Amino acid sequence: MFSDKLRYETYEELCQEYVLPTPNDFNYAFDVLDRKAHLTPDSVCVCHIDDAFVRREYTYIEMSRQSSKIANALKELGLKKGDRVILMLYRRIEWWQTMLALHKIGAVAIPSPAQLAPHDIAFRCRQSKAKAIIADHHVCHAVYTVQNDMPDLELYIQVGETDEGTTLLPGWLDFFSLREKASAVFARPQTPDELACGKDPLLIFFSSGTTGMPKMLLHNHEYPLGHIFTATYWHDIEPGDMHMAVADTGWAKAAWGKFYGQWAAGATSLVYDFRGKFNPANLLRVITEHGVNSFCAPPTIYRHIIQEDLKQYDFSALRHCAAAGEPLNESVIHAWNMATGLNIYEGFGQSETTLMLAALPHMPFKPGSIGRPVPGWEITLMDENGDTCAPGKEGEICVRVAGGRPAGLFAGYLEESQSVAAIRAGWYHTGDKAWMDEDGYFWFLGRLDDLIKTSGYRVGPFEVESALVSHPAVVEAAVTGVADPVRGQIIKASIVLTGDYTPSQELAREIQNHVKNATAPYKYPRIVEFVEELPKTFSGKIKRAAIREQDLKTA
Repeated sequence: MFSDKLRYETYEELCQEYVLPTPNDFNYAFDVLDRKAHLTPDSVCVCHIDDAFVRREYTYIEMSRQSSKIANALKELGLKKGDRVILMLYRRIEWWQTMLALHKIGAVAIPSPAQLAPHDIAFRCRQSKAKAIIADHHVCHAVYTVQNDMPDLELYIQVGETDEGTTLLPGWLDFFSLREKASAVFARPQTPDELACGKDPLLIFFSSGTTGMPKMLLHNHEYPLGHIFTATYWHDIEPGDMHMAVADTGWAKAAWGKFYGQWAAGATSLVYDFRGKFNPANLLRVITEHGVNSFCAPPTIYRHIIQEDLKQYDFSALRHCAAAGEPLNESVIHAWNMATGLNIYEGFGQSETTLMLAALPHMPFKPGSIGRPVPGWEITLMDENGDTCAPGKEGEICVRVAGGRPAGLFAGYLEESQSVAAIRAGWYHTGDKAWMDEDGYFWFLGRLDDLIKTSGYRVGPFEVESALVSHPAVVEAAVTGVADPVRGQIIKASIVLTGDYTPSQELAREIQNHVKNATAPYKYPRIVEFVEELPKTFSGKIKRAAIREQDLKTA
C-alpha cells in the first residue's frame, strides 16, 4: 500500500516524490494489524514494561486475536458502528487491544487520561454522549461517584481488580470475563452499514485545554495514515527498530508515537507503564536497558532527565531523538547532545492534526526550529488581516483546506460554532504563532492567547522561558503577563528550581539579570515567583491561563 522508498537525499526530493495513498476503504485494524498478523504473525509489535520493570512482549497475531475477542464481546453487548466509547486505561496493554476492537466494530474511541477528576469524567461523558466506558479498576470508583450525572452511559466495563480485590461495583461488567468467552475470529464487515473506514468517524479527542475548557474534535479513519510520515521520517524509524514515546494513552501523543505509524513502519513500540510521579532515573533505565533506538518525549521530560547524571547510562543503541508538545529550549538541546551525541528533532502538530511541521534528519539542523512543512500540508503564516507574512515576521500558523484536506487533519469540532471559528476562508487557523526564516524553517512562539504586550512591545513567553531555563538554578519556568497601569502588562516568571537552590530575593535578582543579558532587556521578568510545580494539562503543556486566573484572584 505504501511507498517502498524510505529515505530521500533532500527535503526538496522528499516533497516532490512522497505520496500518501488514502484508500476509501482503509481501516487500520484490518489493513495494518490483521494484515501483519497474517504476514508476520510472530513479529513483536509492543514491548510492555510495567511499573516493576517486568517485560512482556506482544506479537501481531496475539494482538489480532485479543482485539477480535474484545470486538466480538462488545458487539454482543450491543455496541455498533458510530457508538462512542470512553477509554481510561493508563498504559495497560488492554488500551491497544480495545482501540483495535473499537476500530473493527466501527465504534468511536474517546481516549481519556485516567487521572481525570470525577467532575471531569462526567463532563466528558455528557459532552460526548458516550454509550460506554471502559476503565482501569483504579478509576472505576471515581466514575461510579458521578454515574447519575452521565445519562447517556449504558455500559460500564472494568479492567482489572476492584480496589477491594473481590467484587465489581454495582452495574459494572468484568472485561476479562467478557474477553475470555468471546471468539478470536472477527471477519472484516462487508456492508457499509457495518464497516467503518475512510471518512467515517474513528476517534474523538478532547483538546488539551491550555486556554479554556477542552473542545471535542473528531478524526476519521484516514487519521492513522497521516502518522506514517510521523514514524518513518520524523522518528526516523527503520523496520525492526524499538521506538519509545513518553505519552499517556489519554493524550493524542499516544496515537502519534505509540501505535499507528510505528506499526506501519515496522517498529516495535516500547511502552513503559509507570504509575505515580514521574521518575527520570527510571525512564533512563528503561531507555538504555531495553535497547531503544528512537525516542520521543515532550520538552518537560527532557528538561528533567538532563538533571540526572547521564554519564552513568549507555546510550549506544539510541540513534534518533525527537520532541513535541511545547518548544524545546536550546540549552536543553545542547545538554542532551553533549551527553548522547544526538540532536533533538522538533516537530509541530496539535490534537487536531498529525505532524504538520518537522525537523528531519536529512535537513540541515537548526536547534530550536520546528522545521519545515510535512509533504501534503500547505502551511503559511498569516497576520491579523489575513495577509501572508514575509520571512522574519510573526504570524499565525494556518493550513490550507480549500481544495481538500491533508490526511490527518481533523474533520471538525463537535460544536459547529467552534469549527466555523477555526476553519474560515479556506484555511484552518491553529491559534499558534510562529515566524519563518529565509531558509523556510519555522520557529514557534506560542499560543496567540499567551502573547504579552508590554510598553508597546509584543513578547512571546517562549523566548523569555528559554533565557530563564538557561540559568543553572531553573529547571522549569512559565512566563505570563500581569496587568500594569503604566506598561499595559509586565512580565512575570513562575519558576521551579533545581534541588540545589532555594528561593531568595538575591536569587530572583540574579535570575532577572541573567535574562537581561540573555535577551532584550525589556523582556526580563519584573515579577519572579518561585513555585513547587507549574499547572499543566494531562499532556504536559503549561497552563499559563491558570496562572493568569490565579493572579487575578489574588490581585
